[in-house]
Amino acid sequence: MTKKRYNILALIFGSVVINYLDRTNISVAAPAIKEALDLSSVQLGLIFSAFGWTYVALQIPGGIVVDRISARLLYGLMLLFWSIATLLQGFVNSFIILLGLRASIGIFEAPAYPANNAIVTKWFPENERASAIAIYTSGQFIGLAFLFPVLTVIQDQLGWRGLFIVSGIIGIVWAIVWYVFYRDPKDHKTVSAEELQHIKQGGGLIGSVSQTNTKTKISWYDLAQAFKHRKLWGIYLGQFCVGSVSIFFLTWFPTYLVEYRGLDFIKSGFLASLPFLAAFAGVLLSGFTSDFLIKKGSAEIARKAPVLCGLLLSVSIIGANFTDDTFYVILFMTLAFFGNGLASITWVFVSLMAPKHLIGLVGGVFNLIGGLSAVVVPVVIGLLVKDGDFSPALYFIGAMTIIGFLSFWLIVGKVERVQVVSPITE
Repeated sequence: MTKKRYNILALIFGSVVINYLDRTNISVAAPAIKEALDLSSVQLGLIFSAFGWTYVALQIPGGIVVDRISARLLYGLMLLFWSIATLLQGFVNSFIILLGLRASIGIFEAPAYPANNAIVTKWFPENERASAIAIYTSGQFIGLAFLFPVLTVIQDQLGWRGLFIVSGIIGIVWAIVWYVFYRDPKDHKTVSAEELQHIKQGGGLIGSVSQTNTKTKISWYDLAQAFKHRKLWGIYLGQFCVGSVSIFFLTWFPTYLVEYRGLDFIKSGFLASLPFLAAFAGVLLSGFTSDFLIKKGSAEIARKAPVLCGLLLSVSIIGANFTDDTFYVILFMTLAFFGNGLASITWVFVSLMAPKHLIGLVGGVFNLIGGLSAVVVPVVIGLLVKDGDFSPALYFIGAMTIIGFLSFWLIVGKVERVQVVSPITE
């Protein structure tokens, strides 16, 4: 039996690294941009959140597009266009233009995570899916853990403009790599019949988009189903809270270290990598532990326990408010992001709970609600810290983790696929 599904997983992993590189290079460049363009903390918060405006607004359309268009073409075009927008940020001279380019990146990245989830649902059986999701999700953490120091060095050598130009070129090259090597399972020429059977028997939806979805139209009834069920709202709200922690680290964290903790720029880049390494370890531990427990037959514990434990651990971010020692500040941040990593297999709930014919749509809604954190959190933090005190922002993030814990625990209930009854037609 071939193992081509792992080659596909490597492609998704690389794409996630590029995705988050282009989302978060703004956080590394932020102190320099703030000075160069004379931005206030509120304006900087708006810059951080601009990506989220369009990203969130296009999640449902993005999920529908994922159910319609080949992942090979769709992903290749997304990578190309958001990388061009990243490159152009290296030439801006005004707040408004930078705001517009950040919003355009949100447009082109909008279908990315619904596409990731749909690809894994096609290529992996259910008992391997949490591990697969954990591996590609870890790309956002391990990539940034190593990239944060690299990005700070690039900016130190080439300036913040050079940072965006280099990031954009990397993404354009990867767009070509994706289009050359990706195929859906039944369109892949070198995958064996045994591997296809293994995927299919385990619940993988191996059909390509053209074979399974083009004859199905998304109706208003289908859209209503994505919002109707309590279980789905449980994972939507929970994802918003998990995303709130992630967004803090992806936007304000480097600025917090430099401006509010007094670290020099280069040192902050290396220290900022430690929480990302911890989150990387957390998400892999979560995914593999979850799939191990599934094979032992403990479905509820397998899927929920890592997420619930991770959200509780993320409350430790508040501890940074009670120390001035850099060691302990980084320790609390590292523990919190490790917990966020544990909780970051939440996409597995979409694979297991969404109606089979609406995985892309439910994934879009899931990412829409979760993506609202990218709109709300940076602006809220900007307002909370405008007087120079960052502690209210950390209390706010801690509160989000508690709400997320309660959502997955009390609202989601039993982890099972939502059953949709077709509307009666005459």
